[in-house]
Amino acid sequence: MLNLSHTQQKIVPLEQYATVKNLSTRPHYKVLNRIIIGVCAFVFILLFLPWTQNISGNGAVTTLKPNQRPQTIQSVISGRIEKWYVQEGDFVQKGDTILFISEIKDDYFDPNLVANTKNQVEAKKKSVISYGSKVKALSNQISAIENEKNLKLQQAKNKIQQAMLKIKSDSIDFEAVKTQIKIAKTQFNRSVQLNKEGLKPLTDVEEKRLKLQEAEAKIITQENKLLASKNEFINAKVEINRIQAEYNEKASKAQSDQFTALSSQFDTEAQVTKLENQYVNYSIRNGMYYIKAPQSGYVNRALQAGIGETIKEGTSIVSIMPADYEIAVESYIDPIDLPLVHRGEKIRVWFDGWPRIVFSGWPNMSYGTFGGRVAAIENAISENGKFRILIAPDPNDAPWPKQLSIGSGAQTIALLNDVPIWYEIWRNLNGFPPNYYKPKTTTAKEK
Repeated sequence: MLNLSHTQQKIVPLEQYATVKNLSTRPHYKVLNRIIIGVCAFVFILLFLPWTQNISGNGAVTTLKPNQRPQTIQSVISGRIEKWYVQEGDFVQKGDTILFISEIKDDYFDPNLVANTKNQVEAKKKSVISYGSKVKALSNQISAIENEKNLKLQQAKNKIQQAMLKIKSDSIDFEAVKTQIKIAKTQFNRSVQLNKEGLKPLTDVEEKRLKLQEAEAKIITQENKLLASKNEFINAKVEINRIQAEYNEKASKAQSDQFTALSSQFDTEAQVTKLENQYVNYSIRNGMYYIKAPQSGYVNRALQAGIGETIKEGTSIVSIMPADYEIAVESYIDPIDLPLVHRGEKIRVWFDGWPRIVFSGWPNMSYGTFGGRVAAIENAISENGKFRILIAPDPNDAPWPKQLSIGSGAQTIALLNDVPIWYEIWRNLNGFPPNYYKPKTTTAKEK
């Protein structure tokens, strides 16, 4: 083995070489050293200059309100395309006809469907009036039955009172006859006794016997009268029950007819309501054959073509871009930066195709950027894995270019805290997020 541990290494001085001596004596060598020292000092000073932390994002030009964005017009009903009134690129006012379609469902083929339905409605309304008149007539009939019943009952009660008085009269007569029988018996017995004693003749006895027999016959007649009077009293009571039963039956039948008429009336009213609903639906459906523009704008693209082509309900027909809109920018930021973005904060925006010079850390030195403010922040993550924010123009900054079109590309920078450049370099090298902060003042929510 080699014994290298005791080998001594010699340091060779460079000054012994002529080339090195020649370089050290040249004047530009000292100048280069000064330049390197100056650059290092400049870079060192530069590291302490302020740098604005920012969040960058990419997006596109859109509109501030949903009703101002491009929209498609759908057909509410299914039908067959019959005639086009516009072509792509045309400007349409609100309510202008775009397309005419015809009916394809056999339930609506009748051209007089609306008129016939209206006639049905009128007929059913007259039927309701007729049922109402019938109900009123039955009410009058029930009232008449009740009045007649009351009169009949009053008549029967009078008969009962008459029967009671007759019973009373016959009872008195019956008692009188009983008294007469007693008197006749007494007189007869006295005549018999006097005849035995020879004081009265036999003819007188026979006369008294005849009177006694007449009185006994009379009491039977009077008793029959009394029983007949009692019978009349019972019959009068039975008559009251019969009258009540008879007229209750008549009233019940009339009330049953009245309820039947009311039921028919309510059923007809329900049919009228249903027919009126159908009439309104048919009238509205007739107006849906002409598909009209919901707002003023430009026809971008016809999504359906041809004549005679059938379309289903809900099918998109044409795309329209509204004429009046407020421009905005939708941008997407990383989830880690979402807590740093607040509503109302200032954003710098620059657009594709617009000349600009951008210094992200020194926004005051940038050229071609425009001011904006955060109008809305989406709380749900988008399909691209980022969060969407909506940026509106800053009214206190320069206006955005009028030549911008919806869908143009845009880049955004959200300005955060001011930090030294060395801190920002150190943060990016370590992959740390920007400093968390909250805005000092909160802006009021805009309508």
